[in-house]
Amino acid sequence: MNWSGQKVFVTGAAGFLGSNLCHALAARGAKVTALDGFLFGGGANPRNLDGADVDFVRGDIRELDLRPLCEGASVIFNLAAQTSHMGGQADPLADIAVNAVAQVRLIQAAREAAPDAVVIHASTRQFYGRVEKLPVDENQPVAPPDANGVSKFAGEQYWMLENRVRNRPVVSLRLTNCYGPRLRIRDARQTFLGIWIRCVLENRPFEVWGGAQLRDLTYVDDVTNAFLAAAEHPACHGNIYNIGGSPPASLQELADIVIRLSGGTGHYITKEFPADRARIDIGSYHADDSAFREASGWRPETSLEEGIGRTLEWYKTRLADYL
Repeated sequence: MNWSGQKVFVTGAAGFLGSNLCHALAARGAKVTALDGFLFGGGANPRNLDGADVDFVRGDIRELDLRPLCEGASVIFNLAAQTSHMGGQADPLADIAVNAVAQVRLIQAAREAAPDAVVIHASTRQFYGRVEKLPVDENQPVAPPDANGVSKFAGEQYWMLENRVRNRPVVSLRLTNCYGPRLRIRDARQTFLGIWIRCVLENRPFEVWGGAQLRDLTYVDDVTNAFLAAAEHPACHGNIYNIGGSPPASLQELADIVIRLSGGTGHYITKEFPADRARIDIGSYHADDSAFREASGWRPETSLEEGIGRTLEWYKTRLADYL
């Protein structure tokens, strides 16, 4: 697909993944309408879109008339979500309002204003819960471990229903732990790696919970390329895909890499998961993303060490903007 001149609508555009996607689309010449409501103390940051040539709209996806924003779009990248697992547990109604009800609002708006648009939906591996075998492919049974997983699964299924019933080209990408520039690092609300990065840059200790667990992390540039590839390849349309990244590493191995690449000044404490987190913990996870690779030709290109190194360097001069 030639993105130059294409009208594109991005929800969740000031967040971590959405902003990186907006920068990439604008650099390719797309005409981007970018929506974000800065809800829930999530990943959105006003600085995330600095330098991106986009038409930014600040508004709540639960209330705004979305039809003018969808109007004429050839592609909708849908990244608006409440992503905090503990936030969903604490306030499941607010969780559902964004992750499920607002998705139906967007579907209805797109039916009227962008009936032919391709939709790429940002989903999550959280649906699978605690798995029995690794790596995890798309045939793994769905067993969401928390309220956030339930609401996100509902949102995904509304979009896939739109594909089955209305023949809209929809792709849902179930993402694993994503990291890189523009990630929320002030706390652990978005991902464990964010607070680790803050702590090592401030020369403070951080906690590693369940250090033997495995994770496959995906660098944000690779995630962005996956979103673009999903839109560009008709073979992907109508399908749900897992997206992985670097070969899996234990949380303790990841912590050691962060410390070494930060110059060896940081240190960490290994602990068991707190009781409230242990109840919703998914254990080890890494994705089998061979189906998406085959359909799209996509491959993650950034090694774990390269990605963590780039991330640390990016924040060294921007730390104050993200605290």
